[in-house]
Amino acid sequence: MDLSFAVISENASAHRHLWWKRALDLVVGGICLAIALPVIGLLALLVKLESPGPAFFRQERVGRFGTPFRIFKLRTMHVGCDETPHREAAAAWFAGRAVDERYKTLADPRITRVGRLLRRLDLDELPQLFNVVRGEMSLVGPRPAIPYELVHYEPEYLERFLVPPGITGLWQVTRRECLSAPEMMQLDLRYVKEASLLLDLKILLMTVPALVVAALGRS
Repeated sequence: MDLSFAVISENASAHRHLWWKRALDLVVGGICLAIALPVIGLLALLVKLESPGPAFFRQERVGRFGTPFRIFKLRTMHVGCDETPHREAAAAWFAGRAVDERYKTLADPRITRVGRLLRRLDLDELPQLFNVVRGEMSLVGPRPAIPYELVHYEPEYLERFLVPPGITGLWQVTRRECLSAPEMMQLDLRYVKEASLLLDLKILLMTVPALVVAALGRS
């Protein structure tokens, strides 16, 4: 574990009041997973029928206290795509520079037709309910970081890792894609400071309307 993450881990006692989080994730996440399983199965079949390769995409992410884990998603891109464009887009985003629109929108040529639909409706994220039930993620929290993004972090951003990463969170139910990197990070840090059962329930209730608005606004 990196020294910075070791310091974060030492401060974990400040967040022991989140004991209820795991119970909420198991109950609500388990119910959602049971309901979503047939949908996930159908979508996985559509992914397989359109393009060769696995239906599911697994990628290393950074979890609570810097613990690595593999996130589950439905595959939305052709197999073997170069990740360089995303690395460059992430670097530009953190630096506050303009990002090539091809890699911000559904016009990205690497995305399959089924993948475009999945991303428009955020359905590619459904398999992350497995991560929630396994205890690697929570229903609500900061989005799990990709390891190569950490080189762009300001020291204070590491406080995001005091809580489990989530499927949804404060920035997802507010301004979503239009946020700058500092704005998104500040919302995540605000969640870390204010996390409570009531706030999690509020964010969960706000997530569906936010998804609808985002789907209608995507190109």
